[in-house]
Amino acid sequence: MLIQSILPTLSRRAFLGAAAAFARTPAREVRREEFLLSPARGIAVMAYAFYTRPRGGEMISIEERWSRSDTVDSALIRRSHDYGRTWTAPVARATGERLSEGTLRRHPRCGFVDRQGRYLEFWTEGVLPSDNPLEGLRAWNICFRVSRDGGRTFNSPAQVIHAGGEFNSSHPLPGVWTGKNCVMLGDMTCVPVSAAGGGILLPAQITPLAPDGQLYNPAGAYTYTDAVVLLGKWRGAELEWTASEPVRGDPASSTRGMDEPTIEFLDNSRLLMVLRGSNDRHPEIPGYRWFSVSHDAGNRWTIPQPWTYHDGQKFFSPSACSQLLRHSSGRLFWLGNITSENPRGNRPRYPFVLGEVDRGTGLLRRESIRTIDTLQAGEDPILSLSNFFAREDPLTREIAVHMTRLFARAEEWAGDAYLHRISV
Repeated sequence: MLIQSILPTLSRRAFLGAAAAFARTPAREVRREEFLLSPARGIAVMAYAFYTRPRGGEMISIEERWSRSDTVDSALIRRSHDYGRTWTAPVARATGERLSEGTLRRHPRCGFVDRQGRYLEFWTEGVLPSDNPLEGLRAWNICFRVSRDGGRTFNSPAQVIHAGGEFNSSHPLPGVWTGKNCVMLGDMTCVPVSAAGGGILLPAQITPLAPDGQLYNPAGAYTYTDAVVLLGKWRGAELEWTASEPVRGDPASSTRGMDEPTIEFLDNSRLLMVLRGSNDRHPEIPGYRWFSVSHDAGNRWTIPQPWTYHDGQKFFSPSACSQLLRHSSGRLFWLGNITSENPRGNRPRYPFVLGEVDRGTGLLRRESIRTIDTLQAGEDPILSLSNFFAREDPLTREIAVHMTRLFARAEEWAGDAYLHRISV
């Protein structure tokens, strides 16, 4: 999702509190290693890795290179056959193309293996008239392609379009008309999950329209979105898509709406959705994480409420992505940012923490919170620990977190991609 260019400095109190929290975390529990380093000044590397088969060590890594906010300048693909221990030489993948009507941009997103062993790649795509990332709010659509041989070959790319004669590439979903508004995937953490019967549940977001046909943004924040879950069912070799009811926030409580949903099953009948909120432009509003629950396989969702610890205590969280991750032990984990003070919009995006979700209540167990990474002494407090993707390593059962330690001041970028290995 969009990253604001104006990044306010943080208080010394917040810095010292975050550093102290990290110091309390035993070093043996988390190992941080280099994954892919920035090739030059002014370039941030975002790099992630996905399994391409239900079993075995075959993986695909996507490296994105950024020189400005929300623009993937280029992408490189690597492959591994040994659970990511070694990688092939990189192969370039096109992410931009000049057209007469503007610049076609493709932003790679998650890879996913369904219950039948098919590997799916998703991305957000749109034509930006002047190549301004904010133009994507009226241009983005979601595309995908399917592989039946572990990512070696793929079928033709397709756009996510709702079932029914009313819908087409220009009107792909209820309430979405390309050129007026958009549907898009948030960050890499907006991961699909397998639905009962072998389908796919894909969390996404929509830029809603106001009654006058313009983008709805009642608080005048950087952006405004509603969350949605796209439900894919296999009809032979094709995916048929429908959309859930929108998950809408109250702009008086979250000025950018409900953003970057992450979903996972609490049990066989209930789905949990955790959402990014924001107090952008109104820092007096508490900055929370939000949650909603579905009792009907993702079609309808409860009104979002502030997500709390299991004892009911609220906690602060900046406007940043997060991820729910089901572990082979049966536990459900959440990864994201929790702050000791009320955030200001996107900031601060540290510490980065791991916690366990109570699968009965769907709330976060306070005693389980562990700090995985934060500022170190001498590091600049503009540090961002929020661009990440988490997976389980089936060999070690560790949680492997691909994360970019990102600095950004106006148009000056720097960021290296690391792999954090967390024993659970």
